[in-house]
Parts: sequence; C-alpha cells; structure tokens
Amino acid sequence: MEEDRMGMSVTGDVAEITKDEKGLIGISIGGGAPLCPCLYVVQVFDNSPAAKDGRIKAGDEIFSVNGIPVKGERKLAVAAMIQKAESIVRIGFNVLHADPQQGHTLDIALKKVKHRVVESMNSDTADALGLSRAILCNDLLLKKLNRLENSGNLYKKLIRHLTALLNSYYRVARSQKEFGDLFCEVAARESSSAANKAFLTFGEAHRTIDKQMLKLVRNLHPIIRDLNTFVEKAIPDTKLTLKKYLDVKFEYLSFCLKLKEMDDEEMQSASMDEPLYRLETGNYEYRLMLRCRHESRERFVRLRNDVMVKLELLDQKHVQDIAMQLSNFVKAMMDSHIVCKEILETTNGLFPVEVDLAQIAHKYNTSGRLSEDEDIGEIIDEARNDNSNGNIQNEEKEEKLVDLS
Repeated sequence: MEEDRMGMSVTGDVAEITKDEKGLIGISIGGGAPLCPCLYVVQVFDNSPAAKDGRIKAGDEIFSVNGIPVKGERKLAVAAMIQKAESIVRIGFNVLHADPQQGHTLDIALKKVKHRVVESMNSDTADALGLSRAILCNDLLLKKLNRLENSGNLYKKLIRHLTALLNSYYRVARSQKEFGDLFCEVAARESSSAANKAFLTFGEAHRTIDKQMLKLVRNLHPIIRDLNTFVEKAIPDTKLTLKKYLDVKFEYLSFCLKLKEMDDEEMQSASMDEPLYRLETGNYEYRLMLRCRHESRERFVRLRNDVMVKLELLDQKHVQDIAMQLSNFVKAMMDSHIVCKEILETTNGLFPVEVDLAQIAHKYNTSGRLSEDEDIGEIIDEARNDNSNGNIQNEEKEEKLVDLS
C-alpha cells in the first residue's frame, strides 16, 4: 500500500553522529518489517550524542545507515548495524515536517481534562473508577509544591497574629497617651506643688511610653509588609508559573497516554493477525504523536526547570528571611520593653501624695439607693449594647494593620 502522509511532507538529510563510550548514539527505533514499511525514531534520549547533534527528532524516518539502505528491514537488524559501526555513524533520515496543531485533537483535549481530574484523586480511587493515567514517577516537584503551600499557610497565620499584636500595641499606646493627658490635666489643676510635680512627672512618663510604643509599631511595620509581599507577590507569581507548567505537564502526559493506547492497538492487531491501516501506510499518525510528545516534553522540561528554580529561591528566602525577620521582631520588642521599664522606674517614690479635695468636687450618694432620675431600663439597654458591640468585634476574623502614615 502507498504511504498515507496525512498532509505532511518529508525532506531527506544525513547526520554524522559520534557514538558515546557505550557504543550508542541515543535513539530508539520503531516500525519496520513485517508490519510497517518505515523505520522511524521513537525517542531521542537526553544528553545523548543524537540529542547534542539536534538534527534527528522523534518521528523522523531512517532510510540508511552508513550508506546502506534499510528500507523494509527489521528494527533489530538496523539497531545491530548501528552497534557494529565504528565511532562515527552516518544516519540517512527523512525529516518529518509536521504541524504540531494537527496532533492536538479532541482526544488529547479530553485526556488533559481527565488528567486534571485524576490528579486530585489517589491511586485507589482512580483504579476503582477505571481511570487509566500516565504519571511521573518520583516527582520531587510535588514535594516542593507541598512545602510551598505549607509555607504560604504559615506566613498567613503569622501575618494575622503579628498584625493583631501590633494593633494591640497601638491601642495600648493610645491608652498610655490618654492616661498621660489625664494626669497632666490633674497636675495643672493641683494647687500643691508636690502633688503637681508628682502628677506631671507621672503623666509625662505615660506620654513617653506612648511615643516609645508608637516607635516600636513603626519599626515593626516593614517586617509585616515584607511578609505580606512574600505571600501576595512571590507565591502568586510562582503559582502562575506553576499553572502554565501543569497545563504543559497534562498535555505531555496526554500524548504519552495516547501513544500507549496506540501501542496497545498495534499489539492487539498483531495478536489477532489483522492488518492495521496506519501501520501499512507508514504509521504517520503515530509518528505525528511522537513528534508532538517530543515538543511537548521540551516545553515541559523547560517550564519544570523554571518552576524548580523559583521554588528553590522561595525556599531559601523562607529559610533565611523568616529567622532574621522574627529575630528582629523579638529584639525590637525586648528593647522597647526595657526602655518602657526604665521610664517607669523614674516614677518610683512619687506616691503617695496628699491631694486637697474640696467638698464640692464630687457629689456622693450616701443612701445606697438609685435616684428617681436614673432609669434602670436605660442602664440595662446600655449594657446590652456594650455586649453586642463586643461580640461583633470578637467575630471579626482578621484585623487590618493600623496605618501610621
């Protein structure tokens, strides 16, 4: 039967390849007599002499070895000819000019969807549902991805905790300022010089504590911003690259699965001694899938290396920066606490002081009873409102970092 090239064209070429120390050129051969009239390259192995030469690709037809025609020969005989050759082997081959889009059929698209679904399942579930799949053995990238997810979750929890802590420090600082203002106001109204000095010193101490704690909050802001940058910029950028990688990965695995199904079809037809049209006409459909798998694998390896580099950089940043940032955070808090302690120590011995309270300064109710003007219902409503506001605040899951700009 005549060859059915399915709209593809071929051009002849010759490559001189130097064998490696094992006497191999780094290609696997398929087809050949008695089932297929063409001998073609199934795979070019990485870092092999053929891969370094770069001219022979998967799907190309081999028609001569050292000038000897091999059309119609068995693939084992051609492999023996290559092994027996001297250090340099001249391979005559027909370059297959294939359009990769021609291989992206509906079957490949459906296989990609199936791989996305099966990827989220464990092996037992997939086997129970009868879903065949191609997988990558010993995929170290999966472990790195799991570490990235764990690191991202750790950073998010850490950011929430540190944000709540800084907001608490800010509220304490504001409380210290209010204490200081009140004590200074009391000092301004006090007629006794000793009491005036005591309240003024105590008030200024609280105001100084307020300034010190605000300084601490400002110093700790960049640390949380750096952690936020890691979570909101670095990790999403890596996940975007990962999304592209997964798409190419599922495409590559789909071509692998398609070729496995075509191999099974060839074995079944051979066992039943039935002719297979694509084999008898040059097996161009199979060779097209080989070329598509070859190009898809190149993209897959390139993107995989990019993802591995980014994950490695993120992992190093996580290991190095997290220790340094937390160390700086703790050191800043310790230094601030020491300064606040020293400020409070300056107020030792100020109290007790004598304060002259005029009888009209306060109106005391010595009867122990509520006056008619005080409405018990209003007091209960105010208490309920306070409780409800407290519950609403407690229900807030995340706090926003206070803005001190």
